[in-house]
Amino acid sequence: MTDLKYTIKDFKSENEVRWCAGCGDFAIINAVQRTMAGMGIPKEKFAVISGIGCSSRFPYYMSTFGFHTIHGRATAVASGVKAANPELSVWVMTGDGDSMAIGGNHFIHLIRRNIDLNVVLFNNRIYGLTKGQYSPTSDRGFVSKTSPFGTVEDPFVPGQLVIGARGSFYARSIDGNLKLSQSVLEKAAEHKGTSVVEVLQNCVIFNNGIHNAITDPNHRADRQLVLEHGKPMLFGAENEKGLVFENGKLKVVKIGENGVTEDDILVHDAMEVDPTLHLALINMALPDFPVALGVIRAVSAPVYDVEMEAQIKEIQQTRKVSCVDELLNSGNTWEVTGNPNGSSKKCI
Repeated sequence: MTDLKYTIKDFKSENEVRWCAGCGDFAIINAVQRTMAGMGIPKEKFAVISGIGCSSRFPYYMSTFGFHTIHGRATAVASGVKAANPELSVWVMTGDGDSMAIGGNHFIHLIRRNIDLNVVLFNNRIYGLTKGQYSPTSDRGFVSKTSPFGTVEDPFVPGQLVIGARGSFYARSIDGNLKLSQSVLEKAAEHKGTSVVEVLQNCVIFNNGIHNAITDPNHRADRQLVLEHGKPMLFGAENEKGLVFENGKLKVVKIGENGVTEDDILVHDAMEVDPTLHLALINMALPDFPVALGVIRAVSAPVYDVEMEAQIKEIQQTRKVSCVDELLNSGNTWEVTGNPNGSSKKCI
């Protein structure tokens, strides 16, 4: 870290931003740029990697190093970037189609390895760039150009995949809540290991209003639970509602009813290694529960690139072979004689 002071303008490129007017991506890039400006890291230490999709245009709009890769492979390329240069702050920009479909295998193995990079997953539950096909996160029954009678599939829940892949960090935000997005991105950047930040994002052209039930100003206080580590899980206009654990399940209660007090409300522990409660929070959905936002899980775990670098240094100090020639001559060797030309060959 240095005393460098940047502003959001320092991270804006000169390229024209070609997202549709009103797209949630504008708010996300604003939050990312604000986060990077406050990290105190030289601009040349940032690398933004993307796959294919509307979200994947991101590197063109950033005044950092960037790599626009191929569909679903952003996490694989980013893994190599981080492993080759551990000093870089590596950010993956991806969508629900890019990461959950063709990139699904790379996504879960990145998380399993716990490579120290940050994944920002734009979830609009639609394929926007290819003009409105249903995606792996579209709800069952969703009508689209590729499911005119409604999908007959259940969707992926990104947070479930993170937990299933032994993820160490998962957070959820909403594109329009810049303050919340910046807060969770800052915590993601501080986390050592793979951080996944899912942002519920609106596609104004092909899936407009998909998250309205959560973001509606008239109801969001009752439909959003913004989690903070070490604080009670309260929500509602007056923080009059909360969560308790009853019979092995989460339950919504109201303070003052049936003798419930604030002391009965669960306190959020994002650092708990056991993912049981984190998974329960991820699974909460309307209308029975509010949607959990903020940092849901942030635990310590071995970091792949750190472990790899330490292993290389250890082997370098104890190795018996230091170059290719020594390697080629380190096994059993013998000479083949009797060549008609009178020469002999040394074989390994």
